[in-house]
Amino acid sequence: MADSLSTGLGEEKEKEKEKADREKDGKAAKSEENKAKDGVTATLRFSDKNGGSKAKKRNLSDLSLLRFVTTELTRGYFLEHNEAKYTERRERVYTCLRIPKELEKLMTFGFFLCLDAFLYVFTLLPLRVILALLRLLTLPCCGLSGSRLLQPAQVCDVLKGFIMVLCYSMMGYVDYAMMYHLIRGQSVIKLYIIYNMLEVADRLFSSFGQDILDALYWTATEPKEKKRAHIGVIPHFLMAVLYVFLHAILIMVQATTLNVACNSHNKSLLTIMMSNNFVEIKGSVFKKFEKNNLFQMSNSDIKERFTNFFLLLIVCLRNMEQFSWNPDHLWVLFPDVLMVIASEVAVDIVKHAFITKFNDISADVYGEYRASLAFDLVSSRQKNAYTDYSDSVSRRMGFIPLPLALLLIRVVTSSVKIQGSLSFMCVLLFYLGMITLKVLNSIVLLGTSCVFVKEANMEEKLFDPPPSAASSRANSRAHRTKHVHTSPQQEPTTDKGGLSLASDSCQAANMAESSAPAIPKSDSDTFLTTPDEEDDDKIINADTGLEEDGLKNRTPKKDLLEIDRFTICGNRID
Repeated sequence: MADSLSTGLGEEKEKEKEKADREKDGKAAKSEENKAKDGVTATLRFSDKNGGSKAKKRNLSDLSLLRFVTTELTRGYFLEHNEAKYTERRERVYTCLRIPKELEKLMTFGFFLCLDAFLYVFTLLPLRVILALLRLLTLPCCGLSGSRLLQPAQVCDVLKGFIMVLCYSMMGYVDYAMMYHLIRGQSVIKLYIIYNMLEVADRLFSSFGQDILDALYWTATEPKEKKRAHIGVIPHFLMAVLYVFLHAILIMVQATTLNVACNSHNKSLLTIMMSNNFVEIKGSVFKKFEKNNLFQMSNSDIKERFTNFFLLLIVCLRNMEQFSWNPDHLWVLFPDVLMVIASEVAVDIVKHAFITKFNDISADVYGEYRASLAFDLVSSRQKNAYTDYSDSVSRRMGFIPLPLALLLIRVVTSSVKIQGSLSFMCVLLFYLGMITLKVLNSIVLLGTSCVFVKEANMEEKLFDPPPSAASSRANSRAHRTKHVHTSPQQEPTTDKGGLSLASDSCQAANMAESSAPAIPKSDSDTFLTTPDEEDDDKIINADTGLEEDGLKNRTPKKDLLEIDRFTICGNRID
């Protein structure tokens, strides 16, 4: 029994020893593992005493100037990782390179359109007035009762002829020489301010003057069956005469100021007037432009270039008269004339190039502008035409040929003395030459315009009826309607099935975000690129937190054919 007990106790002690040894071995293994882990972490964090010091020495040896320079010299990157951004930048460069060619195509076409309307006043308008007066005299003798004495177009031609005759007789009392010396005695800064005021006044006169002429034409040709809602033809006629006379005086002051600038010794006034064109770049380039605003600016540039060309022609005529038509003096004026024209062309190219760049407008838009101007010319030749082409150019470009033609007649008749039968023969040959130029210009323009209209697929619009007064009023009211934004507190609307429309739109927005490529964009891309109208909606809605609603009442986009020179586009007129 004692032996069995001793052996049992011995076995129990051995088991306890084995168990204790196992626990010691486990603790030792765990401690070794923990030490190994601590060593690794200490090495990584540079906190171990032995390994950390070695890592510190190794990293300090890596931070050398030579290694930094080597890294900077051998560092690389891949532009293809942001292919869309660089492709867009390249397209912008190509667009800027195409702008001068496309812009000058539009300017050349518009210049000859203005020339056609301008030559009409000297060539065909007098003949049409003579034919209308002959009809007025011979029709009562034929005993054709019941028919109209004159057609509406003939009435308008007779009114234009009477306006020109009365205004020319009034212009005879204006002394050009006295005006020249009065302006020449002013200081340079005062003349610069006067010239800028004249440019603003010219735009205001053009905007209101065409309305005065249109009101006169409609008052004189309005059907008698309608109820009278006007003050009479004679008051409208007097207002039209007063307008044409004042506008002609204003253009004469502009031409005189330009003449003083060209004849000044130090050319300081001419330099200041040319620098005024470059100030125009600052006022227009850094603004948001839509396609309709750019169309208005293009028409304004066409009219300005044509007007400046004839102002320079008037300056040359006045100077050649003072020097007894000496051809040598023409070469003295030629550098100044060339400098003014070159500055005008350069400013237009730079202005349009950067406007199209900042607003992401393609250069192909100038082809649409040419098609719109060509449509006016082609539609004026239709049987259902409701306006004369010269009046259409006046509305579209703000160019009214009557005051400029009146001033040119006044300057030519005062500069050129007609004496003897030979002089009358020269005048007759010159008049026949102008008629030939007008006919050839009209034929070429009409053929070119038909090509532009066909390329733009606008033939169907030629047979559309003219816009009624009700539709024009509706468009103007719609244009004056303000944008209505949905308030953030508005509850999501539900459809008939009880499902929330906001949730559907949010799901659509999430799907669009997931399908869009994840291309990083810099802040410069955001600020240099002007968003389109659809992007404007997204930005505004993102700011308000309502991506699903958008703008409720948007102003309907106007067609280019509805845009006149002084139509408000985008809350402003350009």
